[in-house]
Amino acid sequence: MTDAAEVPEVALLQALSLGIKALELNVSEAQQQQLLSYMALIQRWNKVYNLTALKTPQEILTYHLLDSLSSIFPLLRYLAQSAKGVDQDVELLDVGSGGGLPGVVIAICCPKIRVTCVDTVSKKAAFVQQVAASLKLSNLRGLHARVESLTGPFDVICSRAFASLPDFVNWSVSALSEQGVWMAMKGKLPEAEMAALPPFAEVFHVEQLQVPGLQADRCMVWMKKTSNFAG
Repeated sequence: MTDAAEVPEVALLQALSLGIKALELNVSEAQQQQLLSYMALIQRWNKVYNLTALKTPQEILTYHLLDSLSSIFPLLRYLAQSAKGVDQDVELLDVGSGGGLPGVVIAICCPKIRVTCVDTVSKKAAFVQQVAASLKLSNLRGLHARVESLTGPFDVICSRAFASLPDFVNWSVSALSEQGVWMAMKGKLPEAEMAALPPFAEVFHVEQLQVPGLQADRCMVWMKKTSNFAG
């Protein structure tokens, strides 16, 4: 007889696997289990750390995990085309990471990428540290700091619904490596924000993201320093 407590996890694993397939990602069974363990940690510690307003596992799976997973394919494609390369050591900074989204998801799925999740709320940075220890993610760390205080250098600086694009690049420019890029996950195409970027930053690519099970606009805005930037 099947333990009723196991049924929801089986259903979640199936939904996660289907979402990963729809996103055309190569995520091992062990990594999928880590993703579910991460989701369980979010649920377990949500009241203590105030990580999300979402309550049900299905909501967290769709709006947080699958939404964050939609960044993986574009990220790996960019790295494959860049001078850095997928197989090289890559330093990624997740700004305003909160409970580690998308940083923890990237760390799980891309073990060669070293991920730093920075947040001004100490409890949330501590939670990411706890996730790194619990899931044995040696490539992940949580950092309690203001992004303006960081110097990097980071190859990729990402954010997910963190701030306006001008604020995002202004606050994090000192942490970006010379050839680094900003990767901003947004909802609808932020045309006004793109037009208001400071002179040292420019958009070089925008792509629509399709999140399985989520009927909402999602896009990724890629930015880099302009050629005349004088750091």
